[in-house]
Amino acid sequence: MIETHSSQKEMSFMETAIAPFVSVIIPVYNDSVRLRLCLEALAQQTYGANHYEVIVVDNGSDIEQKTEALVAEFSPVVYAQESAPGSYAARNKGIALAKGEFLAFTDSDCIPDQNWLEKGVKHLIDNPDCGMVAGRIDVFNKNPDQPTPVELYEQVVFGFPQERILRDYQSAVTANILTRKSVIDNVGSFKANLKSGGDGEWSRRVHAAGYGQLYAEDALVNHPARSTIDEVSNRVARYAGGWYDRFIRYESSWWVRNRRLARFVVSDLVTHTVDITKKVIRDPRLGDAETRFKVLSIVFRMQCLSAYEKVRLQFGGDSRR
Repeated sequence: MIETHSSQKEMSFMETAIAPFVSVIIPVYNDSVRLRLCLEALAQQTYGANHYEVIVVDNGSDIEQKTEALVAEFSPVVYAQESAPGSYAARNKGIALAKGEFLAFTDSDCIPDQNWLEKGVKHLIDNPDCGMVAGRIDVFNKNPDQPTPVELYEQVVFGFPQERILRDYQSAVTANILTRKSVIDNVGSFKANLKSGGDGEWSRRVHAAGYGQLYAEDALVNHPARSTIDEVSNRVARYAGGWYDRFIRYESSWWVRNRRLARFVVSDLVTHTVDITKKVIRDPRLGDAETRFKVLSIVFRMQCLSAYEKVRLQFGGDSRR
């Protein structure tokens, strides 16, 4: 059962106002261990317990994950299933079931701060023209004192720089986004045929519709760094597939498709590799030359994988989830 800290909640500003109802939507695929940590964190929110619901949408997890049984431990969390592969299809299922005036999105591997909902909702209330709040995402390592080269690669190369990508690209990551249901009613839900990059595509639709976008430093979600080559490889391949699906797969012109593919492959192998190499060389978190060399070796491997994945998809492959 969800338990809350009533004494903490009595002091919450949301308990002294008419708090809007919020639906928290979480897609999950074969991630029950980390989902438990996410649900435990959501059970401890300072936002009034009667003012939010949690919807977990299982996107075809293996039976061994026992996702439905796990969710039942946190009743009244809502459990739903979406058979169409992809987290955006699962999020759309959650949107369809949501009762909330406000919607909050996070991922099964995230650990929201206990003030996450309260802070994020307050930003929306204080900014009525804001269509989307992108909250801060902190990446943490299994052992903060001894990060592995893979974890360092994840933090330096990828990470989740919400403030920068919102400022530069009017985009945000669905690990930490809050919005109004009315905004989705206006601009539409996520592109269900995308397996990666759908959050950026949706964010830019919000911007194009004239809504404000706000970065919230105090609406925090914690995200574990990927710690194995397989995990990082899967993320890179999914990201490459998202770019392919958005900009190449559905282009009707054979010439345009192949020209874009060539440009993306060159960017992966040359432009982006050079830019990332400079970033790795300059980043103070990497310490000695040996560590930088190990991280750079991962960089070169992942950039080749990104280029390969786009070529594989061009020859009829399916995007990874």
